[in-house]
Amino acid sequence: MYEAKSKEIVLRRVREALAKSAPFLPPTPDFSSPLHLPLSEDQSIAFAQAFIANSGLFVYCEDEEDFFDQLFNLKREQQIEFLHVWEPNLQNILYQAGIDFTSAEEDFIQKAQASLTTCEALVTRTGSILVSSGNAGGRRLSIYPETHMVVAKASQLVPDIKDGLQRVRNKYKENFPSMVSLVSGPSRTADIEKTLVMGAHGPKQLVLFLIDDLPH
Repeated sequence: MYEAKSKEIVLRRVREALAKSAPFLPPTPDFSSPLHLPLSEDQSIAFAQAFIANSGLFVYCEDEEDFFDQLFNLKREQQIEFLHVWEPNLQNILYQAGIDFTSAEEDFIQKAQASLTTCEALVTRTGSILVSSGNAGGRRLSIYPETHMVVAKASQLVPDIKDGLQRVRNKYKENFPSMVSLVSGPSRTADIEKTLVMGAHGPKQLVLFLIDDLPH
């Protein structure tokens, strides 16, 4: 008897709820609106701060000649013997600057000491480098070497990830690369006993040479 009465109360409440008008529905969200507030400072400064916070080595270069000097000094300081460069445009300018590199792919894994590549864009918000398999460096040069060096220009800075992806779409159109990745600092993991280990799944060091090509 008590169970039947309780059931009737529940059913009555359901009928009353259904009889009421539908609650006010909020407006449909605008998914095209920006997720973040606009950046409040110079993109190069904001990127550098975020990149360094991700444990990356940031090297500012006033121009291309300064980049050659900075790269030469870094190679000497870190005693880099094997610098793998597979992109023809980079090979040409390094050859003209008299900087030694290797373009050979033989014994690459055994001699994967360092690599130098270009990138698609620099994401200011996260301090990340957007790379793809679209250039001659492919996938391997950003994964296997202990030190991954990237040379980029300030004109490649974009505010957010969506802006970087749009640059890739505009560049490659229907031939979109099979791999597009964001690199945010050296490879790291803390899976074992929450101890941070650098270079667990990739490079131990990430270096960015940023060439200032913007008008002043």
